[in-house]
Amino acid sequence: MGSAVERTDEHVREYLIYRGFTNTLKHLDNEIKADKEKGFRVDKIIDQLLQFIQSFDLSGLKEYWLYLDRRLFCRLEDVYRSTVNKLRTSLYRYYVINTIQVIRNLEKTQEFFQKQALELQGQAEWRDWFILPFIPAPEQNPAFSPYFSRQWSDTFLVSLHNFLSVLFQCMHILLPVLLSFDAEVQKTTSLTEENEQLCQMVFALQGESRDQKDGDEMVHHKLPAYVQNMDRLEDTELEPVNSQSQAGHQPAQQQPTHLRHKRIQDHEKERKELFSKPPAQVSDEKKGEASDAEAPAEACIDVPDSSAHTRTSGGVGEGGGLSAEQPFIKLSQEEYGEHHSSIMHCRVDCSGRRVASLDVDGVIKVWSFNPIMQTKATIMSKSPLLSLEWATKPDRLLLLGSGVGTVRLYDTDAKKNLYEMNIDETHPRILSLACSPSGSSFVCSAAALSRSGSVESVPRLPIPVSGQLLLWDTKTVKQQLQFSLEPEPVAINCTAFNHNGNLLVTGAADGVIRLFDMQRYESAMSWRAHEGEVYSVEFSYDENTVFSIGEDGKFIQWNIHRCGVKQSEQLLPQDATGPFILSGYSGYKQVQVPRGRLFAFDSEGQHVLTCSSSGGLIYRLTNGDPALESVLSLGGHKAPVVTVDWCSAVDCGTCLTASMDGKIKLSTLLAQKS
Repeated sequence: MGSAVERTDEHVREYLIYRGFTNTLKHLDNEIKADKEKGFRVDKIIDQLLQFIQSFDLSGLKEYWLYLDRRLFCRLEDVYRSTVNKLRTSLYRYYVINTIQVIRNLEKTQEFFQKQALELQGQAEWRDWFILPFIPAPEQNPAFSPYFSRQWSDTFLVSLHNFLSVLFQCMHILLPVLLSFDAEVQKTTSLTEENEQLCQMVFALQGESRDQKDGDEMVHHKLPAYVQNMDRLEDTELEPVNSQSQAGHQPAQQQPTHLRHKRIQDHEKERKELFSKPPAQVSDEKKGEASDAEAPAEACIDVPDSSAHTRTSGGVGEGGGLSAEQPFIKLSQEEYGEHHSSIMHCRVDCSGRRVASLDVDGVIKVWSFNPIMQTKATIMSKSPLLSLEWATKPDRLLLLGSGVGTVRLYDTDAKKNLYEMNIDETHPRILSLACSPSGSSFVCSAAALSRSGSVESVPRLPIPVSGQLLLWDTKTVKQQLQFSLEPEPVAINCTAFNHNGNLLVTGAADGVIRLFDMQRYESAMSWRAHEGEVYSVEFSYDENTVFSIGEDGKFIQWNIHRCGVKQSEQLLPQDATGPFILSGYSGYKQVQVPRGRLFAFDSEGQHVLTCSSSGGLIYRLTNGDPALESVLSLGGHKAPVVTVDWCSAVDCGTCLTASMDGKIKLSTLLAQKS
């Protein structure tokens, strides 16, 4: 809803400018700046509440909550009133805990209870809290210690965020006509997708019906007269005519030859009716022009060939044809060509609305592809950039890791840098970034310079360089801790969280995969996974296993409940694992080591998208031998694909494949539900 309000405000602003209503425009801008509902943006409302809490503005906090209550919460049914009261109680407790945690200022704590005494003294949930200012160490008291934990504060903020999000989603019934366009667009899009899916189902059913009908006809078809009488044909009908040795017998052979031609024509006519396929018809026409001696042989041999061709033509080629066994149909493929050098990273944000892509020249493009492909922002960096990651909450923020030891937090809506964090001068290469699902922190992998002193060296050295794995707080923009990397500090190439952020998996330059417990902030297990470096790691759909691709070219599935145990293994071609090579004129070769994501899963975790020399390749996970079964080739690239991503929404998914010539292909797929 927040995005719909934003777009509506922009349209109204454009209209006022077009009409020349400048005074009205000024009033509108002032009203928007003072808007307490923040354009129905949940993140901004929570930021405003936190701002009151952090500045210890109790009156402002109470006034703002009362405004939300009068404006929004009063519209809810009575059954939700208890939920609103619980959230208000938690908000006040969050304020009280903050006065003790941050400044240890008992005056602010006592001020809260003095001002709220009349309102709270009759409530049972506040009865024990009035002794809080008089306890020497309340964070150690069993009754209050849970409220001082980070887990409680994060749980409260997430609950408040979810409650407001659901509230705004349910308010579409009361929206004015001007704001309801977004719902109409979503409804139209949903109907279009459903209609496309139904059309594909109709085509599939028609194909199955036609194949079944042809099969029935093949089973019950009566053999042609020519085939039935084949065993009664005389030798003179099958032997070629020799004009020299058989000259005296030509008048006698003319009659059988004429009968044979007639039989052949009748047989060809029946075959055309039986195999009503264009390729078969063309083949039959050619047979009609063949020699008399070859005609019987061709008539017998072509029957299995025609049926085989019928089966093959039902498959899905690169163009995305229809097949009953094919899990995806390629509906379209578009190209984003704003980059002028090789792509390093290409990632879709959590909402699936925007894409951020980074090339080797340090140019970042933020762009959207729905409903049209459009560049939203361009970021130029003086220092080399090595890593890129979308923040989860809010999803408009982008984390950018450089080669000079800094990480930038960039706001793609405001198009400006919010923060620039100095990580470590001794480890200036930021190789990997991963934001936790809650959005409260992110993991940063920092590595020392290579032995040659350059940011990138190709090929990589056999001795892994030193590295660090750090946890940073997104809100305070401060380092929380440094993870222990055993047996020695090593460069971490890739990182990934599980769905709730309790586990973190990393792949390192020493070929070791490490699994970290993010509740204890320590390594839970580690094992040597690949000969050479680990390039890419991801959790499986059920999060019981981890997949990895390494320098040895292997795609391996690991059981995280049994350390170092393989569940499956598949050797991939070099163009799927790197190093990637682009050949040019006069023997010129450009070599790029893997930096971005080398594989991505669909929404159900049953299929995986990988790189190749001419486009993305989709495999089915078989959990057997072989571990991967090729399903669909997306194609479309003239240079090697170096990174991929897969964004799934409903039944239509978008596959992103980025190559060394700076081209990014968006392939829209339709999943066929079995």
